[in-house]
Amino acid sequence: MDEDSRSSLKTLGVGTFAEGEGGAGAERLFRVEPGHGAAFVLEQVSVMMGCAHHLTLQAGLEQDGTSAWAAHYLVGMAKALVEDVAHAMVVESGASRPLQPDHSR
Repeated sequence: MDEDSRSSLKTLGVGTFAEGEGGAGAERLFRVEPGHGAAFVLEQVSVMMGCAHHLTLQAGLEQDGTSAWAAHYLVGMAKALVEDVAHAMVVESGASRPLQPDHSR
């Protein structure tokens, strides 16, 4: 992938997160919006993961369930963003079969 391709890579809106009303097998509650640049998205993922890292440490040290759940949702959002950008990379490369998001986690 050349420099121009990377700078034009955008989210497609396929990344999802947060279990829906029916539990793990249900449709997801939130979806990544299409059209955001990959560089910006990955920067946001880095910020989210840094916050989640801090929250999990706090949760472990202080037995803080609220921090654990906050970290859980931040990681879910970050995962959806990365999956969306990865999907866009596969589509742009012309691969015959796009990635299938793993909603088991």
